[in-house]
Amino acid sequence: MDYDKEVIIVDKGGSEEETPLTGNGSVRKPSPSVSQENIKLEEMEGMTGPPPPPPAENLYPVINPGPTPVEVPPTTPSSIPIGFEGQGKPKGIDNPAYLMDSGKMDPAQDSDLPTAVGHSESDQSALLGDDAETGKVRQRAEEELKHDTLRSALMSQKQGGVETVDIENVHPAKKKDAAETLLFKDGIRKIDFVLAYKESNDVSKEEKRMVFKRNLLDEGVEMETEDKSESTDEKTYFIKIHIPWEVMLRYAEMMRMKMPIKENDIDPTDDSEKTCPNPFAVDEDIIKPEPNYFTAAFDRERMKQGMFVIKDKESFFTNAQRSRVAYEILARMRYDDTDKDKFGIKRLISNGAFAAAYPLHEGKYKTEHSVLTWGADNERVLLFEEWARPGRWYKYQPLDLIRKYFGEKIAIYFTWLGYYTMMLIPASICGLVVFIYGLATLSTDIPSNEICDRSGPGNITMCPLCDKNCSYWRLYSSCRYSMVTYWFDNYGTMVFAVFMAVWATMFLEGWKRKQAEIEYEWDVAHFEEEEETVRPEFEATVRHKKKNPVTQTDEPFLPAWSKCFRYVTAFSVILFMLCLVLAAVFGVIIYRIVIVTLFYSTPDQLVAENARLATTATAAVINLVVIMILNRLYQFVALGLTNMELQRTQTEWEDSFTFKMFLFQCVNFYATLFYIAFFKGRFVGRPGDYDYHLLGFRQEECDPAGCLIELCIQLMIIMVGKQAFNNTKEIIIPKIMNFCRARNSKKIEETNLYTRWEQDFDLGTMPPLGLFDEYLEMVLQYGFVTLFVAAFPLAPLFALINNVIEIRLDAYKFVTQWRRPLADRAQDIGIWWGILNTLSMLSVLTNAFIIGFTSEFVPKQLYLFTQSTTGDLTGYTNFSLSSFDVKDFQNKSIPNDPKIDVFGNVTSCMYRDFREDHAPYNPTLTYWHVLAARLAFVLVFEHVVFLLRFIVAFIIPDVPGFIKIQMLRENYLAKEALYTAELEKSKNEREKQD
Repeated sequence: MDYDKEVIIVDKGGSEEETPLTGNGSVRKPSPSVSQENIKLEEMEGMTGPPPPPPAENLYPVINPGPTPVEVPPTTPSSIPIGFEGQGKPKGIDNPAYLMDSGKMDPAQDSDLPTAVGHSESDQSALLGDDAETGKVRQRAEEELKHDTLRSALMSQKQGGVETVDIENVHPAKKKDAAETLLFKDGIRKIDFVLAYKESNDVSKEEKRMVFKRNLLDEGVEMETEDKSESTDEKTYFIKIHIPWEVMLRYAEMMRMKMPIKENDIDPTDDSEKTCPNPFAVDEDIIKPEPNYFTAAFDRERMKQGMFVIKDKESFFTNAQRSRVAYEILARMRYDDTDKDKFGIKRLISNGAFAAAYPLHEGKYKTEHSVLTWGADNERVLLFEEWARPGRWYKYQPLDLIRKYFGEKIAIYFTWLGYYTMMLIPASICGLVVFIYGLATLSTDIPSNEICDRSGPGNITMCPLCDKNCSYWRLYSSCRYSMVTYWFDNYGTMVFAVFMAVWATMFLEGWKRKQAEIEYEWDVAHFEEEEETVRPEFEATVRHKKKNPVTQTDEPFLPAWSKCFRYVTAFSVILFMLCLVLAAVFGVIIYRIVIVTLFYSTPDQLVAENARLATTATAAVINLVVIMILNRLYQFVALGLTNMELQRTQTEWEDSFTFKMFLFQCVNFYATLFYIAFFKGRFVGRPGDYDYHLLGFRQEECDPAGCLIELCIQLMIIMVGKQAFNNTKEIIIPKIMNFCRARNSKKIEETNLYTRWEQDFDLGTMPPLGLFDEYLEMVLQYGFVTLFVAAFPLAPLFALINNVIEIRLDAYKFVTQWRRPLADRAQDIGIWWGILNTLSMLSVLTNAFIIGFTSEFVPKQLYLFTQSTTGDLTGYTNFSLSSFDVKDFQNKSIPNDPKIDVFGNVTSCMYRDFREDHAPYNPTLTYWHVLAARLAFVLVFEHVVFLLRFIVAFIIPDVPGFIKIQMLRENYLAKEALYTAELEKSKNEREKQD
């Protein structure tokens, strides 16, 4: 190698010494390397030129390597990751300089090595304590730190050395740059993952970490440890992990990663999109379009034959892919050589051996200069400036950049959320038009005007609404209710319900097309069949083996009898929890019955007049609180049941958990709404024969204007209240937690660097259930928008406003408040699509019944066409009421205070029904006509809407035409590349034989 600069190493104490890491006794900076366009594997392995250049300044000291390290012991089977036992001995990197087993190092051979980083000899003596076993483990842990540092120094020597300077006296700007580094101390190797832990007195945790780290080294993983004295809190150790090139190649092949084979030569973009400016589009001057390649599953043999497009080693694998490989290794690596069931970083975090494991964010998210003028420092800055900032609420999302930074799984969620939000725009406009129509035509609504006419029908004396404590009342007391009801229950409501049913179909069909597009463009079309691996928990727990008919290899297998037992147990617990939810709903119903009686009996006239409104509002708030409490309880239950079922893959686990949670949430959120819409007031009975079967209470009645407005109020409080609560919780709590964690670190930031890995450690973590809560919130909202839209046409508008805020809040959380999540892959939105489709079909029936049975649409139309003599709804109010002789009251129903001074001597009162005006008060013929008309409307409505849904689904193809063309083109190129590679291989073999 050609070195051109000598570097002097300066320790923190200020002393200088020349470190002989090279042949001529000094450390020197390497010369820049020449970039290459396409490099085959043989060329990469045979490179003898200078290594890649390090950063301009490296602020870390290089440690004297001391004597030559000992040889590495053979790899034991225990170090092979779970699930890859059949792959043979891990290849790794064979250099013993950084594959040393620190637990077996001969102390006599390292007597000249420096003291473990951050600990003096006296510190180490104090650390060992009196307990011999504890002292031994602690001593080994100290040696582990020392040898990690040594390995880093030797790798620095191997890759060309780096320049170092004194941290104490460095310029503040350079010190700031050093804190943001994403590289090892050699300034060359990337940090692909970080493990963090705090020192404890638990010997078992020390042993687990040591075995775990040793097995990682045997697998070829490179590590570098930051001592706790170098962290700003002086309590936390950080282990930086780097996946070498050979290990990346091996795991890319095992994980069947899709890698580029040829640049896409098909342009699917419409020319009009290029020429017409779009203020909502992502600015391509700031976020450059990602190159589009045809891809194929990675194969090392094909790589040697030049099948894949490799410009250089550093950029061939993205940071997301590198972190995914790192986590794959960490998730399957054992931490106990004697028990193969003890493995995985998840368990080590849960039992406290490690505090966290995470990939790093790519620097700070804020920049001091203009991104448009000077460019972004990193992709995190781009995401914040063009996606997470509230000021970008009107912009399209940079989905390709989201996918590149966070992985396909998170990108698919934001793609779906953006598409759903966009589709809410026409639904919101239509719902707003229906609401405005109701406001504009309120003055012409004859039934409402009749109820409000105090000298006409509004002066009718109505029967008491509760027993004993309630007295007679005038119909005009319901004036306000009837006017508000008309805002949502008018002729436009039925049209809007039909529109929303068709809209739901177009939304689902359109999403299928969008999903097919991103499945192809993001190389996840066959992820679940080809790439997804078996869950480590499944492999470790299941003892039975069965030959896979496809791969012809033995795989873990769960017998049918075991599955049946587990599913029956889970079903029983779920059934019990659903009964618990129904019991809570029943309690809310009892509350409504009791409290409305108390409100009616109060001497306060204002409260008595608004008793029904106050009851509905308070019951809705109580119901919301109960819902939130039960959600937390059931989440723990569903999690335990799903783990008990032992699902084979992560997708199957997520689908099973999602089904349980949504089934519960569906009952939890929608049960009260279904009660008001379809059951309230249906089984009350009539004056003189009220139903008291519900614990001896008289059931609730609907207002003469109907129950629709109560359904609207309940829906609005639950939907809007839940959204406001979730948005507040999602943004406020992470900020408070991050502030508290970072505050402690900044106290001593002046002496130690507040490094990127420690900054990320102080951030919040993505919830253990990942995107489940985000999907659940949106799908429940979709249910509110579709199932009960006939009762609340403004629901799509409220959902649209919430979603615009939700996208930016979620983006802000991911970019600024949370550690960088693992870049997981996914093929689609999973079981959520089936749930959305089920809700869409169910919404046709619910809206048909709401219009037919809950609203007054059908009785009004029947009166208009069969009873009206004026051609309008004049007289409809009297038509919808029946008379009752007060002498036929039950004793418990007679009011204590008949208010003779107000109503006089009442001999009859009116109530809402179609019955005879004398005993036995049987239903009239009109009652049966109205019932038949309601049923007929439901049948006609659902048949027409289902037909429209079928036509729309048939017309819209599931896969766009240009995607089909690109898929065919990619398959063709893959075959051609394979054919060419085989010809070249045969040709080379013939030449060797000749």
